[in-house]
Amino acid sequence: MRHFDVQLIGGIFLHKNCIVEMYTGEGKTLTATLSAYLNALSGNGVHIVTMNEYLANRDAKKNKFLFNLLGLTVGVNLSSMSITQKKKVYRSDIVYGTNYEFCFDYLRDNMIFSPENKVQRILNYALIDEVDSILIDEGRTPLILAGPSTENTEIYRIINNFVPQFVHNNKKYLGYQNKEAHFFINEKSKQIFLTELGLKKVESLLSNNKFIDKNKSLYSIQNFVLMQHIISALRAHFLFHRDVDYIVHNNKIIIVDEHTGRIMLDRRWSDGLHQAIEAKENVNILHENQTLASITLQNFFKMYKKLSGMTGTAITESFEFKMIYGLDTVVIPTNNKIIRKDFPDLIYITIKEKINAIIKDIKDCMLSKRPVLVGTNSIQQSEMISRKLHKLNITHKVLNAKSCQEEALIIAQAGRLGAVTISTNMAGRGTDIVLGGTMPCKSQFSCCLNYEKSKLMWKKEHDDVISVGGLHVIGTERNESRRIDNQLRGRSGRQGDPGSSRFYLSLEDSLVRTFIPKSVKKLFLKFNIKFGESIEHHWITNAISYAQKKIEDHNFMIRKTLLEYDDILNIQRNIFYSIRENILNTTHVKYIIKSYLLTSIKDIVNMYCIFESPVESWDIFSMKKIFKNDFNIVFPFDVWIRNNYVISNTDVVHKIYKKIRIYYQKIENIIGCKNIRIMEKNIFLGVLDFFWKEHLAFMEYLRQGIHFRGYAQKNPKQEYVKESFIIFYKMLNTLQYEISSNVIKKIFFLY
Repeated sequence: MRHFDVQLIGGIFLHKNCIVEMYTGEGKTLTATLSAYLNALSGNGVHIVTMNEYLANRDAKKNKFLFNLLGLTVGVNLSSMSITQKKKVYRSDIVYGTNYEFCFDYLRDNMIFSPENKVQRILNYALIDEVDSILIDEGRTPLILAGPSTENTEIYRIINNFVPQFVHNNKKYLGYQNKEAHFFINEKSKQIFLTELGLKKVESLLSNNKFIDKNKSLYSIQNFVLMQHIISALRAHFLFHRDVDYIVHNNKIIIVDEHTGRIMLDRRWSDGLHQAIEAKENVNILHENQTLASITLQNFFKMYKKLSGMTGTAITESFEFKMIYGLDTVVIPTNNKIIRKDFPDLIYITIKEKINAIIKDIKDCMLSKRPVLVGTNSIQQSEMISRKLHKLNITHKVLNAKSCQEEALIIAQAGRLGAVTISTNMAGRGTDIVLGGTMPCKSQFSCCLNYEKSKLMWKKEHDDVISVGGLHVIGTERNESRRIDNQLRGRSGRQGDPGSSRFYLSLEDSLVRTFIPKSVKKLFLKFNIKFGESIEHHWITNAISYAQKKIEDHNFMIRKTLLEYDDILNIQRNIFYSIRENILNTTHVKYIIKSYLLTSIKDIVNMYCIFESPVESWDIFSMKKIFKNDFNIVFPFDVWIRNNYVISNTDVVHKIYKKIRIYYQKIENIIGCKNIRIMEKNIFLGVLDFFWKEHLAFMEYLRQGIHFRGYAQKNPKQEYVKESFIIFYKMLNTLQYEISSNVIKKIFFLY
């Protein structure tokens, strides 16, 4: 294989820290080898980031021979690997892996108890494939490393049984106000809001519940979590739909990625939503996860010394790439001219009419055996079209979350003569649709003769597909993002091939229903259009483009706000991780603990033995109690005072510190210096991790409630900055005392 000139241009711009837009089928995988090789020569490693582990494995295998020939090693970072395997992979010159795995390895590296368990090297250069999907689509939620909490799951089933008693204001979007409604839905933000009647309903339902603290208001901190559970249960029933947002498999709820249609095996919704859906579907309810560490993808990738990326659709997000990452976006010309025909959208009154028109389009293509790719927005829609095609005896393949393991094979054969492929969103990205199907590979044949025969058969089918017009792409509705629509269209017309695309819409589609003005819809309803007739008007097309732009702007603001809040946490995260790394790598943790211990003793003594005050005024009883509770040591303060061993608070500090050091030395002699150093470090790191986990929880509560400060004419973000740093510095101040207390209690327990 030889790089096209346009691929060489793409490689240059990747090396120059740019986002490169290369049309689908132009060979981004091969283009990436150029910049990856050059930057790997420094010896500091290159991370090539892909959408999933299949693509990471495939691309690494495909390019390994090339990199090995040039003297470089290649590794694949997989979630199933052990620490030992990961360490070996990260020592490779070029590492392929997913954004999740690189990010989670970073978080896990900051939770280890031994330097030998650290897997990552410095974050040198990241080259991101499908950069818009990873940094834009995935950038709306932070990545969270979590562990199970101990919360009782019974509450989710109890609250799930309450849902049928709530009246839904389901006609609100038509301007109808139901005064008896308990809640209404905002479809744009996918949120549910209780009405005044709804709040009273919640109070009555929970008044006799054992989980509620009847001595507190329903809106108190102790009971507020129950309100969240009610909202989550309503969202689970009215906003999250089976085979659209999730699937049920092996008695588990598995999330479907809204952007790719792939299932997300290791992901769970937060704030009790996942448990609410488990209760709704009557499957096993797993404990809600507790955050152990978190970071946004934006802040993680900004830590790399050098960053670049490539995709088929980046120019619409160029402003965000420049603003957030400081990266320019460059559009690379195609190797051959694009000759695909993009037909205007057809709009129908109802979904039923739209589906009938799509089926007719597929049937027309089948007359000439022209391959068709149908892109849907949900599994439900895919299966509905599939059932209709089955009734017509039209052979087809369905690519959705339920068959994701076969996605590469299915999408690769979508360009064969007479093939009909139904794809949920853009599942199958990263795999080319070659007209005539996948080209035969020489290594698959035992002799050259069979290979040549297979090659001739492929060439004939390839030419036949071209003669009937190439791949025809059908979009069953417009996506919220123009990029996703462009990605679907871009499957056709690869490398100058012929092809066409058409989107079918209805006035009942969620995007049209939610965002297109009612006046526009009412105008078309007045035309008395017959059943099955379509509308083709620039008003609707322009209105949809405007709606998509509004959604993109809204989603950008979500990502921007998320990043602004995480930037504040990121400062604290860097300080905390720096403290933790210093402790992890130091051999002098004993002296740090001694310093903390002396400070803690002084603080206690100064509190109960006020400086230069007479001994008679000292609060000996309280001081004894705090040393017993927090350090598990009883000191004979009465004897010391009676025998004049102590006459000032400084004497008390020295006496206590000396006594503890004597005990400490005895224990060290018994269990050995090496063992006690390991114990000290593990206790120290354990306390740090506990405090960081608690701090993250506090920060999340603060972030969720800080917007209420706006009612007091205060800037919520400024208030968040102020409050968060007060909490952070309080945490750091408390750390010294808690580390001293934990070390003494746990080590003295051995004596």
